[in-house]
Order: sequence, then structure tokens, then C-alpha cells
Amino acid sequence: MTKPRRNVKFAHRSHLSTSSSNEFGSRRDSVSSEDAGPSSPKSLIEKTNTDTPPQEAPLSDYEKKKQTFITRTIWTLAMIALFFGAMAAGHLYIIAIVTVVQIMTFKEVIAIANVPSRDRKLRFTKSLNWYFLATTMYFLYGESVIYYFKHIVVVDAFLIPFATHHRFISFTLYIIGFVFFVVSLEKGHYKFQFTQFAWTHMALYLVVVQAHFIMNNIFEGMIWFFLPVSLVITNDIFAYICGITFGRTQLIKISPKKTVEGFVGAWVMTVIFGLVLTNYLMRYKYFICPVKDLGANAYTGLQCTPNPVFLKQEYTLPFFLQPIFGSSINIQPMQFHILAMATFASLIAPFGGFFASGLKRTFKIKDFGDLVPGHGGMTDRMDCQFIMGFFANMYYSSFIATHNPASVGTILEAAVNSLSPQEQVEVLERLGRYLVGQNILSEKVHCPKLGMVIINAC
Repeated sequence: MTKPRRNVKFAHRSHLSTSSSNEFGSRRDSVSSEDAGPSSPKSLIEKTNTDTPPQEAPLSDYEKKKQTFITRTIWTLAMIALFFGAMAAGHLYIIAIVTVVQIMTFKEVIAIANVPSRDRKLRFTKSLNWYFLATTMYFLYGESVIYYFKHIVVVDAFLIPFATHHRFISFTLYIIGFVFFVVSLEKGHYKFQFTQFAWTHMALYLVVVQAHFIMNNIFEGMIWFFLPVSLVITNDIFAYICGITFGRTQLIKISPKKTVEGFVGAWVMTVIFGLVLTNYLMRYKYFICPVKDLGANAYTGLQCTPNPVFLKQEYTLPFFLQPIFGSSINIQPMQFHILAMATFASLIAPFGGFFASGLKRTFKIKDFGDLVPGHGGMTDRMDCQFIMGFFANMYYSSFIATHNPASVGTILEAAVNSLSPQEQVEVLERLGRYLVGQNILSEKVHCPKLGMVIINAC
């Protein structure tokens, strides 16, 4: 067994140790010389300023709140200006804004699901989300266009096949996506893929389907879009003002800053605001008339026979009010309907916001996004608007809309789909004779190619 050799020196190590000792020795000497030498307060200050970079003092809570308030105010005014500008430009621009809003909201709702990195490598997951969105929008937008612009669609040779088979085409598109989803399932990712499938359909219902009813509100008349939106915004503002002014009692645990006092105070103020705004909007046909021409705007205006809900009617008052207001009053029925809409906007629509708050707490996020500085994401601003727009359309259809079974669109649809070409020509010819006999039309032009008489308007 060999004995370990002692006192063996390695040149390279001794060299390194020597250089290291010299280096550390020089450092010690320099430190010792600095410690030993006299130092003035001025030199210490200069040394501190040289060694330590200047740091900005952290903002106080007041400064942070001030900056947030300024940012929110600027962007709020910008959004208000954009909204009123689009509303004056015409219904088509409002529809474009609603479309963008629902797409951005859908994107934010889909994105909040925490996707593991291994699942991000799955093919077609995001593509299928957007495919189902496009399919749903095609179906819902097509339903609205066919219903409100039937008089244009059913007489267009290119559009009539799409209008006639719209629902079957939409169903086929959905089935293609469904089959593609099943084919794309991969072992080990089933749970994630089915979760994404269910999450996508939930987002489609909560966002796109409800936005479809907001779109229908626009077609029924600008007031049915503008009024619900304004009520929700007003309620949100006064809930904040009343809450910070005299709020004491917590309303709901999922949103701890909401108070009962703010909730009730906002209800009262929203009702008052709704009565005043409704009385103003009813004076303009641009707001109360259904849209028949998407090219109309605030300058060209709209013409229609007003819905009876906007015309004054006489109501007999209860006996205990007659000494004060008289036996009866003349008032538009809309003033009573606005009470129901303002109450829903104050007492029910905020639960859409509470639902969104619970969703954010589930995924441990503060906001759905950062699209709007100072306001968070688009979903943070629209969480109450979707349910309010849905309610407004249901309420309008149930209690306000006047259903006329005979319209130009329905008659044209019946003639095109139910009558043969010869019968359609006969209807046209006899209708022309009737109009000439009533002196509504007067000029006749014979068309040999069709073997019929075409009636031209004077």
C-alpha cells in the first residue's frame, strides 16, 4: 500500500494562492487605509451618492388613487364620445361596435382559463373556439337579418337560397365543428379538451347569444338599445357615489365593497334618471322608429307611425290621489314601463357583475384583461350590460311590441315560397290593376318578353 506523499508543492496552485493572497492583501490594505484615514461628513455624503443610485420615492395611496381616477376619467370620456358619435352616425355603426364588443368579450372569457403548457401544444384547440364563435354569429346574425329585412332578402336571387335554408346551413356548420372536435381528441388530454368544449359553449351563451338580443333591440328602435345601456351606467355611477357617501352595510360577500345603502340609493336615482331620459327620447322619431334602412343616421332621421306606448293616454287615478292630481292624467304608457326597466337595471342587472366577480375570484385574477386602461378588460365593463339587454328585448317583445301579421316582408315571403311562378305573375298583375283603379299608379308598360303588364309608379 502506497503512502501518501507529503510536502508536495504544485506550482500552479501555489501561484494562484500567491496571487490570491496578494489580491486579498491589497484589498485589506486599501480597506485599512480607508478606515485609518480621516473622513469628513462631506466625503461620506459624496461617497454614498456615488455608490447608491438615486431611487424614486414610492407613491402614496392618495397619489395612486389620483392617477387611477385621472386615467379612468380620460378613457371614460373617450368611450362616451365614441358611443355618441357612432349613435349619431347610424344604426350600422352601433351594430359594428356591439360586434367588436362581443368578440373581445368572448376572447377574454376564453382566455381566463388557465391552460397548462403541455395542453397548449394541442392542435386546433383555439381554432375550434373561434370556429364555434363564427358559426354561432352566422346563425344569430342571419336570423336577425332575415326577420327584420325580409322584404329585401326574399326578392334577391342570390340571398334567397341562404335565407330559405339558413337554419340547415347553420346546423351543418355546427355539426362539422362538432365532428372535428371529436376527431381531434387525444389520449391523455380528454379532460382538458372536454373542459374547453364546455367552457366555449358557456361563453357563447353568456356573451354571443345575449349580444344577439341587444342587436335586435337596435333594429326595433334606438331607444331600446340606448335606454338600457344608460340605465346600467347610471346605476353603476350612483351605486359608487351613494356607497362612499353613506354606505355602511355590506350587500354581498362575493363583492365586499358593495353596500345596501349604495344599492338602494342607486335604485332611486336610476328611476328618476330613467323618467327624465325617456321623456326626452320619446320626442325624436330617430330613437322610437324601427330601422328599415341601415343607411339612416341622426341627420336624415327616420319616419314611422309611433308605437302606441309613446302616445299619451288618459288614466283614471285612484280616489285617494284625485284631490291632489285630479280625476285623471294624460301620460305616455312608456313612463310606466321605464319603472320596470329601471328597477331591473338596479336590482337584477348588478348580479351579472357579481357573477363576473365570482368568476374572477375562481381564477384568482383582478380583471378580465387590460384592454381599457383604468377599467380592466371589456368583460369588466359589459358584465351587467348583456343581461340587461337580454331583459330589455324580452320585456319589449312581451309587453310593448305591436305584432302586425301582415307586412311587406311576410307577404313577399309567402308569395315567393308558396306560390308558383305563374301565380306570382297573376298576383302582380291583379295587384297592379287594383292600384291603377285606386289612382295610386297610372302608367302601364307592356313587356312582351314576360307576356305581362308592368305597372310603373307615377
